[in-house]
Amino acid sequence: MGQVTVRVNGYQHTIGCKDGEEQHVTDLIAQIEEKVRLIRAMGGQFSESRMLLHVALLLADEGGDLRSELARARAGIAPPPAAAQPDPQLAERLARIAERIEGLAQTLDRG
Repeated sequence: MGQVTVRVNGYQHTIGCKDGEEQHVTDLIAQIEEKVRLIRAMGGQFSESRMLLHVALLLADEGGDLRSELARARAGIAPPPAAAQPDPQLAERLARIAERIEGLAQTLDRG
């Protein structure tokens, strides 16, 4: 079994993977670290869990967009013109969503 030691958000982690998949894991970590840098650029202090939540939201949003594009392509439907333009407010919107999720989680923890 292969292993890769990576650094995400300043923390070192050892990740297990199948032999030969080390480069793939490294490439995936690079995508995650790119999102970490994007979130850091927003300013503010984030706990490790909050940072990971934001990264997960950004990646999930991208995955959702790609699944929608794939479904449209399979159906022969052209993507809407706005799909070619990145949303400059995406990180801010996702941060607000994450804050609401955290608020709900805290409410549930108290109940």
